[in-house]
Amino acid sequence: MLSAQEALQRLKTGNQNFVHGQLSAKHLSHLARNELAEAQNPFAIILGCSDSRVPAEIVFDQGLGDLFVIRVAGNIVAPSQVGSVEFAAERYDCPLVVVLGHSHCGAIQATIETLRHPDKLPSRNLMSIVNRVRPAVEMLFQTELSHDNEKLTKHAVRANVFASVNQLRHGSTVLESLIEKGQLMIVGAEYSLETGEVIFFDY
Repeated sequence: MLSAQEALQRLKTGNQNFVHGQLSAKHLSHLARNELAEAQNPFAIILGCSDSRVPAEIVFDQGLGDLFVIRVAGNIVAPSQVGSVEFAAERYDCPLVVVLGHSHCGAIQATIETLRHPDKLPSRNLMSIVNRVRPAVEMLFQTELSHDNEKLTKHAVRANVFASVNQLRHGSTVLESLIEKGQLMIVGAEYSLETGEVIFFDY
């Protein structure tokens, strides 16, 4: 089994393969599919956004069975996402969780638009996403960033990632216990739609 640092390095190496157009062919292996029919052994959990431009397996150059991927608009942390992370961390001994945000995130933009125009609220279901992103973004409106939408959006993406990481670290007794035992590491990261590169944040 990989350590958290080894798992993180594997993701970093895979992302560099993707950035430089040197993807492996394991994504297309029917042999891997057959071998994994009965069991899986992912080495990392990725909580990422539903955006069609950020498929984790491709971005990190990983194949079938390598990653336990949870995708939801805005990479938010709701009870179902926490439960999914708990399940994978316990069942498969995954040592690493990555909360993966990305540039030009639609959920972030929807939250900013809602805060700017509270008289034009989105649907109730979309508001359930906006309301989870809102606390991370709202505080940025109290700064000079509120006058520059591009900078505001960029900082909001990262603030939302930090908030999701914090929720996972401190919103689950299961995950807290694994972290305390040194069996789990949770980190944040941001994917650039422009370059394809993933930047991991230090904590």
